[in-house]
Amino acid sequence: MGGESLLIFLLVGLIAGWLASQLVRGGGFGLVGDLIVGVIGAFIAGYLFPRLGISLGSGIIGAIIAATIGAIILLFVLRAVKRA
Repeated sequence: MGGESLLIFLLVGLIAGWLASQLVRGGGFGLVGDLIVGVIGAFIAGYLFPRLGISLGSGIIGAIIAATIGAIILLFVLRAVKRA
């Protein structure tokens, strides 16, 4: 992975983490926390979506939407575990 690809990956993760923290009830995790949530969310979406036959298209907008959905799933799981 080149430097430019890594920068885009981190930018998508940051945007997705921030969007997910805005959409899910509760506060965000700060800049670094939102970045981590977004990156992990991108991995979750990259794993789940092809297995479910879901395609959001190619490009950066599709990647942000997919990573945001993955981050929302992650936040719901984290909040459920935190309550237990």
